[in-house]
Amino acid sequence: MNACYDECESILRGIVHFQNDHEPWDVFVDDDARAESDPNWIAANPWTGVISRATTPSLVKACAQKGVPLVDMNDCEPFPGVPKIRPDNVAVGHMAAEDLHERGYRNLYFCGYENQTWSTERRDGFFEAVQLLGGEAEAFLSLHGGPTMTPAENAAVVVKIAEWLKTLPLPAGIMAAHDLRGRQVLAAAQRAGLRVPDDLAVIGVNNEELRCELSVPSLSSVATDVFRAGYVAAEELARRMRGERGTVRDVRIEPLKVVTRRSTNNLAIADRSICTALTIVRERACTGLTVRELMRQASISRGRLERGFRHFIGRSPQAEIRRIQVDRIKQLLVETDLPLKEIAARTGFEHVEYLSVVFKRELGESPGRFRKNARETKGERTRPFPTGTALTEPPGAVTAA
Repeated sequence: MNACYDECESILRGIVHFQNDHEPWDVFVDDDARAESDPNWIAANPWTGVISRATTPSLVKACAQKGVPLVDMNDCEPFPGVPKIRPDNVAVGHMAAEDLHERGYRNLYFCGYENQTWSTERRDGFFEAVQLLGGEAEAFLSLHGGPTMTPAENAAVVVKIAEWLKTLPLPAGIMAAHDLRGRQVLAAAQRAGLRVPDDLAVIGVNNEELRCELSVPSLSSVATDVFRAGYVAAEELARRMRGERGTVRDVRIEPLKVVTRRSTNNLAIADRSICTALTIVRERACTGLTVRELMRQASISRGRLERGFRHFIGRSPQAEIRRIQVDRIKQLLVETDLPLKEIAARTGFEHVEYLSVVFKRELGESPGRFRKNARETKGERTRPFPTGTALTEPPGAVTAA
């Protein structure tokens, strides 16, 4: 695999979780990318299946000639006859647009690439969501330089983005095609003398944690569900290894959520009182905040509060408080083993029973059922997967190229 470490590790964890539920494989992880650089390497080894994150025409040809099932996880155009597992890029674009819109940004833009299908799909999803929200969006596009881009070439791109940023009406919200592009936008904003997030809010894609945290300011990002992608890829490979060919699938995996960091941690709302109220809600919704307390803390009348919330975010103050509480409950159910009593205390509910009523009303299922379904999907039993370690009792070999 030649993607970032975090992404590869999450994919491998998804594969391991599939094996925990099914038969184990003897897995070889191609850390040196030999399958990508040497087409003969596949033919020279007794593989019985391949999952590839860096799929090339030569790899597809080698697997076909040897009769080895191949599952492609590269986010590009499908190869004929090869099943593909990849992000739902249109949904990624929707999620970014909706997040920026909820923060009050109405001047929305996309910064991506003109020669990459995945970037085009994310742009189209972003544009579609903006139109559904009643606005229009524009894009800055350039050629994708790839991993071989030199510092000088990167600097030249940053200069061009900076010139583009200077032409935008402020405040503006910008979706970058991925986190690397997001870092370029942040560098360009600094060069243009623009403040992030006051003048520009910037959101990337993939949530590469180290890259996002090292950005100045730290970069918000749409988290793609690479764990789920790894599980589904293993599921598809197992099916094909059993000889169940059927329809060649192109599976799109929906994104998880927007991970908010400093680059979008702002509200672009001209009404100072409503902006203050929204900030209070987002900081204190899980402390048992009521609309009456919100009115007092923001020094605003109920009528103005209701009108402002519905105008700027399309929801009532109470609905926004509930939305944040339910999102936090969902996160704690999936990411922790906390009992419902503790989750209720952490999300502002005095009684567990009331939490359950609200949760079921909002999502249509109980907290317990939600936790069970989420963990069956995402892998409660996943254990760390040391790179290069083979699993026991092999029916054959699987290489993660």
